[in-house]
Amino acid sequence: MKNQIIAGAESTRSGARLSASAVLENMASLQDWRRQVADLYAAVRAMPTEAGWTQWRSVRDRLFREHRQSPLAAARRQRFRGIRYFSYDPALRFEVGLRPAIGRETIRVEAGKDGAMVLRPYALTDGLEGALGRELTLYWIEGYGGGTFLPFGDASNGEETFAGGRYLLDTIKSADLGATSQGRTILDFNFAYYPSCAYSEAWVCPLSPIENRLPAAIRAGERNPLS
Repeated sequence: MKNQIIAGAESTRSGARLSASAVLENMASLQDWRRQVADLYAAVRAMPTEAGWTQWRSVRDRLFREHRQSPLAAARRQRFRGIRYFSYDPALRFEVGLRPAIGRETIRVEAGKDGAMVLRPYALTDGLEGALGRELTLYWIEGYGGGTFLPFGDASNGEETFAGGRYLLDTIKSADLGATSQGRTILDFNFAYYPSCAYSEAWVCPLSPIENRLPAAIRAGERNPLS
């Protein structure tokens, strides 16, 4: 009996070590993914616009194909041939002002195992309505550190692009093209990208609130594969 107890304890400790090792490996790879994305956006901000866009596409393809934190399952990575995009359209790059979002209610969205995510509207763009039909709301993701989040929907959703909309800014993940020397926020829809849940049901993502749905089809950024 004593030997069985000892063997059982050793097995438990061994399992705990394996579990701890798996957690370490996963967290280290997530840190590496975040670092590479941060480095990518820093490099893009320093490059000419279309050259930066080409670099952004290239690095995203590599991360999706090779990195452990890719939203693609292993089997899909083997068949992966690159993310599809609309052609670059310089008319869909904007430098916008920001004005306060007054009288807007905080939004709570479920984020799977991460629990509820709290989005606090804090700014409205100033400079999109003439070209795109309305201004967009910027949200602050509350919690430790926090960050700016700008999801949007448009008339292309469901046919040409992901039905749940796309992201422009997510500064917690370093997705941010910065601002001009005059302090105007750069919003380039050619850099619009899909949330991870577009690729797998294993992911739970906050989607664009109805107030951020543009009436026009935005044919820039990530798109569905051509049939």
